[in-house]
Formats: sequence, C-alpha cells, structure tokens
Amino acid sequence: MEKRIPSREELQKALLARCTREEAEKLWNARIAVAGLGGLGSNVSVFLTRAGVGHLHLIDFDKVDMTNLNRQHYFISHLGMDKTEALKEQLLQINPWLDIETSCEKVTEENIPRLFQNAGIICEAFDRPENKAMLVNGCREFFPEKPLVCASGMGGFGRSNDIVTRQVGRNFYLCGDGTSGIEEGQGLAAPRVALCAAHEANLILELILEKN
Repeated sequence: MEKRIPSREELQKALLARCTREEAEKLWNARIAVAGLGGLGSNVSVFLTRAGVGHLHLIDFDKVDMTNLNRQHYFISHLGMDKTEALKEQLLQINPWLDIETSCEKVTEENIPRLFQNAGIICEAFDRPENKAMLVNGCREFFPEKPLVCASGMGGFGRSNDIVTRQVGRNFYLCGDGTSGIEEGQGLAAPRVALCAAHEANLILELILEKN
C-alpha cells in the first residue's frame, strides 16, 4: 500500500499543534547553526527539527563510523557517509520541507566568520575542549550579539540531575555538569549525552521564543 505523504501545511500543523501561531512562526523562521554532529549535535538537530525549527546549518567534517553508534543519531546504513549528509537524510524524513544547509568542513579560527554569519543562534557540539574553546573565543569576538549555546560535562552514567543549564556571560550559555570527562572507566554513553543535548535544544527553543 502506497503511503501518503502529508502536505507541508498538514505537517507543520501537526508538528506545531501545541504552539500558538506566533510561536510557530518564530520557530519556523529561526536559523540555528550546529557545530559538530556527534552525540550532542546529531541529537540537538533531531530535537529542533521535531520542535518545528525551520532552518538548520549542519557543520562537521567527519564521517560516520561504528564507534559513533553507541551515542550518536546514526544507523548501520550510514556507516562511511559524511555526517552532514547522513543527518540531513534523517531530518528530511521528519520534515521534508526543512531548510538544511550543510558544511562538510572543519571549523577553524579563520572560517568562523563565514560559517556562522547567517545563524541567529549558534550551538557548540564538539567533543574536544580545545575545539570548544576555539569556537567560543571566535564567536565572542565576531558575533557577540548572537546567543551561543555550549556544552561541558556529560561523561559517564547516572547523576542525571547534575546536568544543568546556566548563563555564564552575555549571550553565552553552558549545559552539562561542568566536570565529567571521558577518563578511563567513564566514557560517553547515549543517555547522559542525549540528556545534555536535550538541555541545549531546550535552551535554544527558549531563546527562539524569548521565554528565558
């Protein structure tokens, strides 16, 4: 039996059924850049798409491999694919009318002005502390007026309530427990990574809707 694909209007109405018209328009017009498409960024992107955000810029240079499957939003069928394309494929299965820009390249100090110039909100979703610091410093220099949502501390298991969201500066927010890393015996696992990603996505929605 052939499946009927809903129209754009039908899908938007379903995705945004619990929003006011004004909120729906804000979400659909929002432009979010997600830097890093691993455990944080892939899940953040899925959450934002399901919430009705209309424009996403997906940024990552890496390909999907087997070590990603324990916490990142990819499947066996995506192995070897660029993360940008693998994630785009999934997001368009949720909302075929989502506007997605992809940049399959590594974020550097030099390309920050170009990559993030059109974003309304920037989401940092890197693994390595040095990459996080580089993006924070660059965005604070070139885009101090844009909200920057970052993450730090999501390793291990349990201690769910230790993961929090806080504002640490003007237009600068941090999600996570702020301490846990990936030391021996304390790796990254899906539940805690997804929990931190949910904090990032939830904050982004707050910022879009100006509710924080």
